[in-house]
Amino acid sequence: MAWFLRKSKNISDSSPAQREMPDGLWTKCPDCSTIIYRKELEEHAYTCPNCDHHFRIGSAKYVSVLFDEGSWTETDREVRSADPLDFVDTRPYKARLKEAYSRTDLPDAVTTGTGRIYGMPVAFGCMNFGFVGGSMGSVVGEKFVRAGRRALESRSPFVFISASGGARMQEAALSLMQMAKTSAFLTELAEAGLPYISILTDPTTGGVSASYAMLGDVIIAEPKALIGFAGPRVIEQTIRKKLPEGFQRSEFLLEHGMVDMVVHRHDLKKSLYTVLSHLMGGKRG
Repeated sequence: MAWFLRKSKNISDSSPAQREMPDGLWTKCPDCSTIIYRKELEEHAYTCPNCDHHFRIGSAKYVSVLFDEGSWTETDREVRSADPLDFVDTRPYKARLKEAYSRTDLPDAVTTGTGRIYGMPVAFGCMNFGFVGGSMGSVVGEKFVRAGRRALESRSPFVFISASGGARMQEAALSLMQMAKTSAFLTELAEAGLPYISILTDPTTGGVSASYAMLGDVIIAEPKALIGFAGPRVIEQTIRKKLPEGFQRSEFLLEHGMVDMVVHRHDLKKSLYTVLSHLMGGKRG
């Protein structure tokens, strides 16, 4: 019974190296359960080196993946959501916003700015799913249009990355109006002969997928991204039928002509540059 009486090793008896190991050096792939060193994950553009699972990332990481070093400038960071309806559900909307600001250090569910991709100037926007589920409120619509207007002013292409759960219910009709606002602006961009590239990531749903996300001159999707208006569970409950395997995933939409390309994140910068070079006639700004 000696093994039973043996004292369990206290954590304080561990070696200094064990005690001082910082948190966050490793992460686990949710698809294949591979344990990945953080530095390796960054080198693989935040995708699993074993199964190619694309981790959900925010605007800061997309900027590091896509833009030439030192070329990025953020714009309109001061634009913040208001609460004109004094909306309260289980919690006041103001409290939700305050928590989101504190937790994410982001101004809202979209980040906009300008930068260069292999020397080509680009107006850019990227949604942040971590901010209130990447929901589309008045700020998202306003910053989308402002970023697009910078493309008009500089005669640059406009690239936008979507990641959203849909319209922000706390802003009610004001949120839904952003679908019309952003769609109308894209008509101006098209009339000016400037390309709009829409990149769809996991997930792109709701009012975002029903407006600017699906209006790109070229629509690029990341592998296995969930893309659609209503979720598959809602559709199944409505039609009372089992949906096909992979329904609403990037590859299914590519097969049925809803997106133009499915591109691995590691190749996204090169693919974007190739597309933009063709559409801009080789202009680098």
